[in-house]
Amino acid sequence: ADGWQQERFPTLDPHAMALTLVDGATIEVDLAGVPVTAHIWRADVGRVRLYLLDTDVDENDAEGRLVTDRLYGGGAEHRIRQEILLGMGGVRALDAVGEPTQVFHTNEGHAGFLGLERIRRLMTGERLSFDEAIEAVRAGTVFTTHTPVSAGIDRFPLDLMQRYFKQWAADCGITFEQLMALGQLPGDAPDEPFNMAVMGFRLASVSNGVSKLHGHVSREMFQGLWPGVPIDEVPVGSVTNGVHAPTWVAPEINDVLTRYVLPSWSNATKADWARIDDTHDDELWRAREQGRERLVTMVRQRLRDSLLATGTSESDVAWCAEALDPRILTIGFARRFAPYKRATLLLSQPERLKALLLSSERPVQLVFAGKAHPADDAGKEMIKQIVQFSRDPEVRHRMAFVPDYDIAVARTMYQGSDVWLNTPRRPLEACGTSGEKAALNGALNCSVLDGWWDEMFDGDNGWAISSAETYDDLTRRDEVEAASLFDILETQVVPLFYDRALGPVPRRWVGRIKSSLRSLGPQVTASRMVKEYTETMYEPVASRTDLLGADGHQRARELAGWKQRVLAAWDHVQIDGVDSDAAVADLGVERQVEATVSLGSLEADDVAVELVHGPAGPNDELSPPTVVQLTPAGPAGADGRLRYTGSFVCDTAGRYGFTVRVVPAHPDLVTPVELGRVAWA
Repeated sequence: ADGWQQERFPTLDPHAMALTLVDGATIEVDLAGVPVTAHIWRADVGRVRLYLLDTDVDENDAEGRLVTDRLYGGGAEHRIRQEILLGMGGVRALDAVGEPTQVFHTNEGHAGFLGLERIRRLMTGERLSFDEAIEAVRAGTVFTTHTPVSAGIDRFPLDLMQRYFKQWAADCGITFEQLMALGQLPGDAPDEPFNMAVMGFRLASVSNGVSKLHGHVSREMFQGLWPGVPIDEVPVGSVTNGVHAPTWVAPEINDVLTRYVLPSWSNATKADWARIDDTHDDELWRAREQGRERLVTMVRQRLRDSLLATGTSESDVAWCAEALDPRILTIGFARRFAPYKRATLLLSQPERLKALLLSSERPVQLVFAGKAHPADDAGKEMIKQIVQFSRDPEVRHRMAFVPDYDIAVARTMYQGSDVWLNTPRRPLEACGTSGEKAALNGALNCSVLDGWWDEMFDGDNGWAISSAETYDDLTRRDEVEAASLFDILETQVVPLFYDRALGPVPRRWVGRIKSSLRSLGPQVTASRMVKEYTETMYEPVASRTDLLGADGHQRARELAGWKQRVLAAWDHVQIDGVDSDAAVADLGVERQVEATVSLGSLEADDVAVELVHGPAGPNDELSPPTVVQLTPAGPAGADGRLRYTGSFVCDTAGRYGFTVRVVPAHPDLVTPVELGRVAWA
C-alpha cells in the first residue's frame, strides 16, 4: 500500500505451457559430488528451437530440485549451481537432443562453463593438451559482455570454485591453479575470485559489447587482459542490440509501414525507410493517437484493479476512470528500476514537474512502469517515491505508476507514448532497447546520450539530455542533468507537440516522427543485429572452427605450441633503436624510419615489426593511430639483431608522433595483440 515493491514467485507447471518435453532426453551434471538430473523442454519460437533445463524432477533430492527454482534466488552458491547446469549441462543437452553445434555464443558469463565442458571433452576424448583444447574451444566461441560496471559480473570465491571444480581439474589432468587462471587477470593473486567475464574473453576468439559506446567502455574495463595494448586496439568490438520489431509495433503503425516502407519492413534498407516521408501526416498522426488511447485505457484499468486488490472501496477508485487524457502529450518511462537509471530525476524538482503536469493550455502526463531486482532496495525506493508522488490527488490524473509490469504493459506503453524518456548516468547503460521499441512505434526519444542513443541520435530524431560527466559530485551532476531535461521539455518538446498553427495535426511533430523512423528504422531491428553478428562473427568463427579442427585439430595443436614458445621467449624481445630522417613531421612530407630489433630465440617469422603514427594527444598518446608494417632490411647482423625499414606521411596538422613496436605474428591468430604481448620502442 505504501508503494514498496512486493515479489511473488509462482510455481510454473511446464505441462500447462507451450512447451514440449523432449522424450528420453535427460542430462546429468555433477554439483559438488552430487549428480543432478535435468529434463529438457523445447519451445518452438518461430523457426528457432529453444531448450530449457528443469531439475524439479523425481530423480533429484530436495536441493537438486531447487537449482532451477527461480532466476533471482539464493547467493553465490545457488548462482554457480545454475551456471554449471546452464553451461556444462547446456552442451550435454544439445548432444542429447541431436543438435549439431559449430559456433557457441555466450552472453555475459552465465553460460561460460560450457567452455570447460568442451575443454574436458577434447582432452579426454581426443587427447588434446589443456592449451591445445583451449585453442580449439576459442576457435568456435563468440563472447558478448552486457554490463559496463564490474559489479554486474559474476565472481566466485576460491572455496566455492574448489568445491565445484577441483575434481574437474583432476579429471583433466591439470592443476586447480591452471583452471583458476582462466578466470583471473594477469598479476592477480592466486586466491582472487574467479571472474566469469574474464573466462568468457579468454575462451572466445571474438568478443563484443552491445553498443559502440559500450564497446569502448569494455575495452577500458578489460584492458588488463591484454597488457601493453592501447585501449583502441583491445580486441573487443561492438554489435549494437536490436529489437524484434513485429513483437512490439502497434497494428496501426505496422499498417503504415507495410504500405509506405515495405511489406517486410523489418528487413527494409535505408533507402526503403526513406519512403516514410511519403506518409500522409493525418494518417500517421491518427495511428499514433490510437496507440495513446489504448495506453490510457490500460492504465485506468490497471490502476483500478490494483487499488481494489489492496482493499480500496469502489467509491474510492472512481477517480481511476478519469486518470490520464488520451489527447495530451504523454511521456513514458518503463524499464528495470536500477539506481543508475535515475527514474526519479524529474521528481527532484517537484514544483517544476507539477507546472508541466497541471498546465491548463499545454499539459503533460507521465506514465511509469517497471520492476526492481528483488535484492535492490535502492531501486525499490525509487518506485516507492514515484508511486507516492503519483497518488497526490493534485496530480494523480496526470501521472501514474502502472503495477505488475509485464510484456503486455511494456508493449502498450511503447505504442502509446509520445516521448520515451531515458535518464541513465552515462556511460552506465550498456545499450538499452526500450527506446528502440518505442521509436519503431513513432515515439520520440528524449535521452541522455548513452547506450544505443549515443550513436544513433542525429539532432532531428529526438532530443539529447546533457550529460555532466565532469562532475564528481553525483548529487550535483543529477541536478545539472535534471535542469537540462526540464529545459528540453519546457522549451522544445511541449511547444512542438502543441504547435497546431497548421490545423489539428501537429505537422512539425509528425515531421520529427518521420525523421525518427527514417533514421532509426534500419538501425534498431533485430534483423540488422543478427545480420551483423552473422557476417562479422558467426561466419568467420565457423570457418575458423573448421580450419583449426581439421585433421584431428592439427592447427589448434600447432597454434598452442607456437604460443607457448613465443610467450616463453617474449621477455628477450626488444627494440634497440629507432632512427628517422627528420626531427619534425612536416604536413604531407614522407618520412623514412629504421628500427633495430633483437628477437632472442624467436625467428623473424614469429613477429611483425610495426610503425605506429598519428596525431599526438596531451599525454603523447597517438589517437587515432595508423599502423604500418615495417619490412626486413636484409639478414641479421653479426650481433643477431635485425633491421626493419618503412615510411609514413604526416597527414594532419598539429602535434604528430610515431613509435615502433613488435607484436607476435602467426597466420592463425585472430589479431596480433591477442597474446597481450607488445614490445614498444
